[in-house]
Amino acid sequence: MKILLLSFYYPPDLSAGSFRTVALVRELEKRLPKGSQIDVLTTQPNRYASYSTKAPADEIRGIVSIHRVKLPPHQSGMFDQAKAFGAFYLGANRFLRGRHYDLVIATTSRLMTGFLGARIATRIGCPFYLDVRDIFIDTLNDLFKRKAFRLLLPILDRLESYTIRRADRINLISAGFVDYFSSKYALKRYDQFTNGIDEEFLAKFETATDDDFAESSSGLTVLYAGNIGAGQGLEHIIPPLAKALGSEYHFVVVGDGGRRQALQQHCENLEVSNVRIEPAVSRTELLEYYRRSDVLFLHLNDIPAFEKVLPSKIFEYAALHKPILAGVRGHAAEFLEQNVSGSWVFNPCDTATAAECLKEIATEGGGQDYSRDEFCNIYRRSSIMEQWVDAILDASSSPEPDGKLI
Repeated sequence: MKILLLSFYYPPDLSAGSFRTVALVRELEKRLPKGSQIDVLTTQPNRYASYSTKAPADEIRGIVSIHRVKLPPHQSGMFDQAKAFGAFYLGANRFLRGRHYDLVIATTSRLMTGFLGARIATRIGCPFYLDVRDIFIDTLNDLFKRKAFRLLLPILDRLESYTIRRADRINLISAGFVDYFSSKYALKRYDQFTNGIDEEFLAKFETATDDDFAESSSGLTVLYAGNIGAGQGLEHIIPPLAKALGSEYHFVVVGDGGRRQALQQHCENLEVSNVRIEPAVSRTELLEYYRRSDVLFLHLNDIPAFEKVLPSKIFEYAALHKPILAGVRGHAAEFLEQNVSGSWVFNPCDTATAAECLKEIATEGGGQDYSRDEFCNIYRRSSIMEQWVDAILDASSSPEPDGKLI
């Protein structure tokens, strides 16, 4: 069996999509019959301009061949992202000349990698499995209210329709996506395989002790680790929260993204001195930040589209035995409240409630070991990948009759 797997991000790049894709590749390696081949088509590491790491353009590991397309320098703006994807699209088509596959898999957050997968599968005439990690049109519509962006929405809607209708089977990473897709594309077959917990986090914290729960005795350390973008809206919550709570609460932000500068500026304008912003780091280094923190912080901007998402960071945080403070609504809030003990949830950008939650954690939750063993067993990444590959291989052998473009 010969499989093409498309992902804009792949290790050593830092992103949820990167970690998810490499886990899928590892499980496919175990399960495919002898003589099979997996071609991973991705990009050179580019998630953050500040996190520079090199990777070979072509790499062969057993039955896995990785081809990385070089992108032009870019930041996190919409124009730069469009330019970067254009380079990926052209590089992918150059690589694929004369190649044929039995199955195309695409994992996509911003729609266009999925669209590329649909185009390739149509050209080759093979089954197409689509992994949807975000509702791009929904998010774009809420984030960008300017007319210039909104004029793009009918075009993007057609691209989405093409991509979804071409897919023989579709995975929705969040149950919050189901209503959106099933109402627009009712005849498709949908799976629901979420993100999960990687082994390095389970191994690191399975034997956690009370000594792991404080960076210093002078106050509570609240850690946010991840992307600093418009979707997170950290500049709207961390500076006022840090100012309201004062010097007994220390906020550490580790990451990068398009709104990092805005976050720094807001902290300076408020003359907040209890916020430290660190650059993106490798997972090995990140584990040390986790070990030295007291509370793990998660936040999504106050945007209707985000009520449907299920952030990958929830799974990573839940494995670390520590209190979680999350500014989320909708499906993510329900998921935390129903499944993750030791989580405090507040509405996005609600500084007053977030402050009350942190005070409560300081008196009731700080230093407690929230082991969450049952949750970790259910959402162990390796277990999810086993079930997911079953679904993918089933789709490759029995594609949907309406899978062709109509």
